[in-house]
Amino acid sequence: MVQFDIITIFPKSISSFLKEGIFRIAQEKGLAKVRVFDLRNWTHDKHRKVDDTPYGGGAGMVMKIEPIDRAIKDLRKLGSKVIAMTPRGETLNQRKLNGYLKEEENHYIILSGHYEGIDERVYESLVDYEISIGDFVLSGGELPALVFVDAYLRLIPGVLGNKQSSQDESFEGDKLEYPQYTKPEIYDEMKVPDVLLSGNHEKIKKWREKEAQRITKLKRPDLLK
Repeated sequence: MVQFDIITIFPKSISSFLKEGIFRIAQEKGLAKVRVFDLRNWTHDKHRKVDDTPYGGGAGMVMKIEPIDRAIKDLRKLGSKVIAMTPRGETLNQRKLNGYLKEEENHYIILSGHYEGIDERVYESLVDYEISIGDFVLSGGELPALVFVDAYLRLIPGVLGNKQSSQDESFEGDKLEYPQYTKPEIYDEMKVPDVLLSGNHEKIKKWREKEAQRITKLKRPDLLK
C-alpha cells in the first residue's frame, strides 16, 4: 500500500477531497492511504508562525525551514521520499508518473508551498523531488499536491474498476485518447460514427488507433516528436 502525507497550512482545503472519488475508492480498497497535516503543528511559538520576511529584502513572505524540517523528521520512515510542489520543478507528465510507480516507493511526503516560496535550504537538504504541474503560478501547492496524488492513484492496479481505462487514456503511448460517444445515436443531426455501431471489434480498434493519431497530430503534435 502506498501512503501520501501532505503537509500544508490549509488542511481543510485538502481534507474534503479525500472523502470523494478516486481518493475515497483507493483508501476503501486498502490500496492507498492519504493523510493531511497542518504545518503549524510543528511550530513552537504562540503565534504558530510558519513564514518570515526574506533576507535581502523583497515582497512577500518566505516559508521557514524549522517547522518543515520538524514535520519531515516526524513523518519520515524507511524509504520515504519528499516531494515539493513548485513551479521550478520538473513538469509532471504521464511518463514520469509511470516512472514513480515503477520505483515502488511506498511513502511520499508532499510539501504544499505558499507565499513567495520556501527557504532554499529545504530544497537543498530535505527534498528528493521538485515537481511542477505546469508553467503557471497558483496561490499555493495544495491543488498541485492533489493533482499528483490523483494521477498516481489512477495507475495503481485495482483502483480503477476497469484496468483498460488507464491504458487507453490520453498521454499513454505518447498520444491523446480517441474520441468517445454515447447515447443518443443521433442528436441535432450529429451522428455517432457508423464503425462504432458495427459490432466489429477489429474495425473499431483500428478506427480508434487512427483517430488517436489524428487528434494528437492536430491538437498536440509535440507529443509525436
